[in-house]
Amino acid sequence: MAKLVSSILLTLDGFVAGPNGELDMFNVDQEFFDFSGKLTDEADTAMYGRGTYGIMESYWPTAGDGPDASKHDKEHAAWYNRVEKIVLSTTMKEAGPGARIIGTDVPAEIRKLKQEKEKNIQIFGSPGVVRTLTAEKLIDEYWIFLAPVVLGKGMPLFKDINQRIDLKLASTFTSGSGIVALHYMI
Repeated sequence: MAKLVSSILLTLDGFVAGPNGELDMFNVDQEFFDFSGKLTDEADTAMYGRGTYGIMESYWPTAGDGPDASKHDKEHAAWYNRVEKIVLSTTMKEAGPGARIIGTDVPAEIRKLKQEKEKNIQIFGSPGVVRTLTAEKLIDEYWIFLAPVVLGKGMPLFKDINQRIDLKLASTFTSGSGIVALHYMI
């Protein structure tokens, strides 16, 4: 049975983006990308919300093709192009190649997907998806990449979670750029 794993960048004060959706506060480096690559190696499915999927689909299918493509772009593009992509959306009608949309009975569909898959299902970003699936207690592991910045305002990750969810710290990792990875399990 597959695990549903969330990976998300977060500021010290709990924001996944600035007030206008900006992400420029997250200073990622090759060490961070190499670490993230280990997470993708353990997954054969990517899960996104509609907005994050649109961003990913506009970049990753061809990101590794150019002569100046970075090591990360080549590796992540290859992974993105070979895995199944699941988009959680009630408004999308169609998705790109290798993708399917789940828009109704999301908890049941996720439970079924976890039974079908052999490797992990990886959620990248997609804070709305993380909130929805956290509320349904469907996420098995969280990788919180804590950035050394305080924004004061922005888009919070765990808003509207109206229940206590106890997590166990499994491991940590610190990148040279100061991002601390906190690996929590249910």
